Amino acid sequence: MRAVVQRVSSASVSVGGEEVSAIGPGLLVLLGVTHEDTAAVADRLADKLLKLRVFADAEGRMNEPLGPGREVLCISQFTLYGDARRGNRPSYVAAARPEVAEPLYERVCDALGARRGVFGADMQVALVNDGPVTLVIDAD
Repeated sequence: MRAVVQRVSSASVSVGGEEVSAIGPGLLVLLGVTHEDTAAVADRLADKLLKLRVFADAEGRMNEPLGPGREVLCISQFTLYGDARRGNRPSYVAAARPEVAEPLYERVCDALGARRGVFGADMQVALVNDGPVTLVIDAD
């Protein structure tokens, strides 16, 4: 399981021109699931994201995790497992099939108390990056 995490001032996701979710300050999580992932891996990643210290403390250092006044928007992103090492067209064979990926995506979202996109939909994501702070986090 892999996440690209961005600290944001705000973020939203739309499907077909209609906004389906939006947050204020917090984290935008793009979440990819591989066919080897399990519920335990999803729980481990969610716990890591909840404890990730990327927000400024009273002294201005990135030392605070998610907390009151901060939200999470989580978007399913199978393309995080795209492999373009050979040729110019990425292969997505490492990405989990929807019947495996969706329950694990929902599990992470539930653990984070996240607002979410629409699994499998063609989504448009808008964000105002705060920092910018962007991290790639692998669950293993």
